[in-house]
Amino acid sequence: MLRCDPLSGHLFCFRGRRGGLLKVIWQDGQGACQLAKKLERGRFVWPSLADGMVSISQAQMSYLLSGIDWRNPQEAWRPTSVG
Repeated sequence: MLRCDPLSGHLFCFRGRRGGLLKVIWQDGQGACQLAKKLERGRFVWPSLADGMVSISQAQMSYLLSGIDWRNPQEAWRPTSVG
């Protein structure tokens, strides 16, 4: 259960148990939107939680979605082909 207002403009991120899947849900004013991203290699680095939720900056969110460790930003492995 979310303890925040889903219409507030915040992004709600959920990571899969193994750490390779990330889902982001947000409200755009017309309905709920969902983004799902799965890494081919590695895991999404997840911040330690306080009270079941954590706030991160835009830069940290960008790193998170790129599969980069936001605590020590270094570009990770990139796929060479798509499909």
